[in-house]
Amino acid sequence: MNAPDTERTLFEAPPIAEQERMVEAILFAATEPVTVADLAQRMPHGCDPAEALAYLRRRYEGRGVRLVRVGEGWAFRTAPDLGHLMQREVTETRKLSRAAIETLAIIAYHQPATRAEIEEIRGVAVSRGTVDQLLDLGWIRFGRRRMTPGRPVTFVVTEAFLDHFGLESARDLPGLGELRQAGLLDNRPLPGSMARRDEDEEEAPGQTELFED
Repeated sequence: MNAPDTERTLFEAPPIAEQERMVEAILFAATEPVTVADLAQRMPHGCDPAEALAYLRRRYEGRGVRLVRVGEGWAFRTAPDLGHLMQREVTETRKLSRAAIETLAIIAYHQPATRAEIEEIRGVAVSRGTVDQLLDLGWIRFGRRRMTPGRPVTFVVTEAFLDHFGLESARDLPGLGELRQAGLLDNRPLPGSMARRDEDEEEAPGQTELFED
C-alpha cells in the first residue's frame, strides 16, 4: 500500500527556492557559461533548471552582477554600468592588429566565412598569423566545410567571443556606423552583407566599444 507513496517521495523535486540555490551555486563556481542541459544533469531528478533560472534572473535584476545568457549557456556577469570598476582586471595586454580586427569583424558579420571571402572583402591576403592569433584567443573556430570545389573550411565566432563583448548572439552586433565612429573601420565601401548594414541601425546600449583594443 505504501509503495506508490514511497516512490513518489523518493523522486519528488526539491522546492523551487532550493533549485534556485542549486543553479546559483553551479553558475557561481563555473568557469564558463553553463547550458540548461548541463544544469539538468547535475541537479536532482524532477528539477526544472529553466524555471529556476527565470526566478534567479529576476532576483539579480538591478544588482551588481547579472545573470545573462551567453550563446546557449548562462553565466553571472558584472552589470554593464559598473564595468569601469573592473578596468584593471579586464585590460587586454595583447592588442589586436588592424588586420586581426578587420578579419574578426568580417567573420562575425559574414559567418560562416571562408578565407577567400575574407580576402575578397578586405582586398588583401589574410596571413596565417592573423587567423592563428584569433584562434589562439578562442574568438573564432573552424566551421563546416563548404560543399564547393576544394571544400574550403569556414570560420565562425565562438561563445568566448560573445561572452567577451557581452553579446547574447551574433545578431546583437552593432552596425557599421558605430564601428566607424569608434575608429575601428575606415570609410571605404565594403561589399556583401556587411556593407548592407545600415549606418543608422540602432544598437543595444553598451555595445559601442566592440572590437576596441
